[in-house]
Amino acid sequence: MLKLSAGIFLIFTFTIFAAVPVVAEDTHSTHETHVTDSTTTESFNAGKFIIEHVSDSYDWHVVSFGDTHISIPLPIILYSKNPEWHNDKSLHVFMSSKFHHGHSDYEGFRISHEKATEGKIVEIDAAGHEAGKPFDLSMTKVVAEILISVLIILFVFISVASKATKNVGKAPSGLQNLIEPVVLFIRDQVARPTIGDKKYEKYMPFLLTLFFFILFENFIGLIPFPPFGANVSGNISVTMVLALFTFFITTFSGNKHYWKEIYNPDVPWWLKFPIPLMPIVELTGVITKPFVLMVRLFANMMAGHMIITVFVSLIFIFSSLMGTAAGFGVSPLSIAFSVFIMLLDVLVSFIQAYVFTLLSALYIGMATAEHH
Repeated sequence: MLKLSAGIFLIFTFTIFAAVPVVAEDTHSTHETHVTDSTTTESFNAGKFIIEHVSDSYDWHVVSFGDTHISIPLPIILYSKNPEWHNDKSLHVFMSSKFHHGHSDYEGFRISHEKATEGKIVEIDAAGHEAGKPFDLSMTKVVAEILISVLIILFVFISVASKATKNVGKAPSGLQNLIEPVVLFIRDQVARPTIGDKKYEKYMPFLLTLFFFILFENFIGLIPFPPFGANVSGNISVTMVLALFTFFITTFSGNKHYWKEIYNPDVPWWLKFPIPLMPIVELTGVITKPFVLMVRLFANMMAGHMIITVFVSLIFIFSSLMGTAAGFGVSPLSIAFSVFIMLLDVLVSFIQAYVFTLLSALYIGMATAEHH
């Protein structure tokens, strides 16, 4: 069962991970330069710094020394809709270092700085103007971290399942002793009470996959250096996919009583005719349930990452506005609050994984419950 659960994670692996470090010169930074009559001052752009650290990107920033930025490039895979602009070549595969942090064009593509397509790869026509987006299968740092976490989870669960098979009848130890109580908790406190003793086993692989995937991603996202630290569970595309899995499983598992309560609920006739008020309300609930799952996980994890980044930004804001001494002076308080929020995020990581799994089990249980 654990092997089946771990195997489901392979749906997240679309491309291979490449991690060849590169040093690139970059004039695009989180500092704004203001020119006056006699002096040039540099102020810290906190908003840009925060957004860059919580958003996705085509490379993995490691560290900066002045205008020199060390990053890990990731594979760019593009399919052009206009091959005539690229020497009649449709498929393009190269590393993101070719863009030099978005300041260079390569093979007729660039990372856009326009407001509508900022941060996205766009095609360049013969005149050098941006002309639409290609079909983009590139690996971003979120995708790369998903693949890394998949490998970690597969290793953990295959090891635990193998050890459990060999030690039948013996007390668990080591990693098995850590994972097994959590699995039993999901089974006895989440799946059984919400889905029922007769049907819960069929959904256990999915529920375990949800819980451990979200939990591992939350934890890995708290490690502040590559190849970790990407804001995976704070990426709304990822939470949308997880919510859609719950939606489709709930929809296809629903029995006739479930659908009757949606389209023909047992309410007074005047709530169904002439305007089908209750069916509309019930059908709206079917759609809002996965939406709530998506937004709750996204908002909570995004908020945690942003708050930590805000506290770190205070050091550079004070240093930029009041001098280096002010930056050093506020740094102990800023770091203390950052550590506190990070420790709080450890608890939130558990809670969000549990809540997402519990609500998914509740929705499945409601769809499969027998008529009373």
